Amino acid sequence: MEEIIFPNQIRMYRRLRGRSMQELADHLNVSLSAISKIEKGYRRVDQEQLVRVAEFLDCPLQDLFVNEQNSQQEIVQSWRREQERRNKINEKSGLKTLGAGLRQIRNEKNLTLIEVAESADMTLSVYHRIEMGQREVSDKEFKNIAKALDMQPEELKDEIKSLEDKGMLEEIIQRNDAKYKLLSTPRGAISAFTNSSSDNAKISVYGIAGREGNVIVDFDAECKKIQRPAKLYNKKDAYAVNLCTRRLGSLLPTRSVLFVDPQDVVSVGDIALYYTGDNEAMILSVREDENGQLYGLRWNPDERIEIGNNDLNKIHKVVAIDL
Repeated sequence: MEEIIFPNQIRMYRRLRGRSMQELADHLNVSLSAISKIEKGYRRVDQEQLVRVAEFLDCPLQDLFVNEQNSQQEIVQSWRREQERRNKINEKSGLKTLGAGLRQIRNEKNLTLIEVAESADMTLSVYHRIEMGQREVSDKEFKNIAKALDMQPEELKDEIKSLEDKGMLEEIIQRNDAKYKLLSTPRGAISAFTNSSSDNAKISVYGIAGREGNVIVDFDAECKKIQRPAKLYNKKDAYAVNLCTRRLGSLLPTRSVLFVDPQDVVSVGDIALYYTGDNEAMILSVREDENGQLYGLRWNPDERIEIGNNDLNKIHKVVAIDL
């Protein structure tokens, strides 16, 4: 799943529970330095890691987020100052122009984010941040990206400069800025929403409780409509599902809504809906065994779900959560 970065209260809850940074690092299988950066909001974590942190600290997932209601004002202000500082650095270094140029060229070549990231030997999240203009690029990384786009490095630089001179990148930069502001605002939620009141800004919500913690998703029985996340604004096949199962325990409130994009590629660490029938699905975490075979993990109690190579079309990726 796409990584997120946010101001958090992980350190506060860790100290409240009397747990050390090393214990949390061991639980997440990351370094002590990584935990320090996560607690300061400088390192990205995915939803799978967030669930594991909340489980380890025995607190509801939404309590880990900083927001105006439950956080000290200086923490919120510190986060906002950091975002402003990063934006200024990016503007001065031309990262936004670089990112917009790469996105334009990638789209012209009909390549996906995943295809370029894999060809450039990068994770999807790292390459996405480059296109968003939020990450610097080394010479080696730039050469790898150029190769992934079937271009020479100098040819790629010249093409980005040409696009900038023609004024073709400004709209992309503005869209990236708007998206970044939405995703970086500390509001105590994973997803960001548009403010439009049009019908296109709404998304259908389905789901009632099924047997053994499954969810019944009947697309002929819409429960309601809610605001559509910005990342799904042009995804006509996307839908939302009520969290009507206790297989996640108390990690998410029962009012939570899962936003699902069935066309997005599922990878290790994602939360997904795995359809066992036409309209019945399990909510699980996607894992990988030592042989590189994907499988699913359910919680409360833990249960391994085997996923065959022919079952990947039955897995729909959860791309955002409304708490």
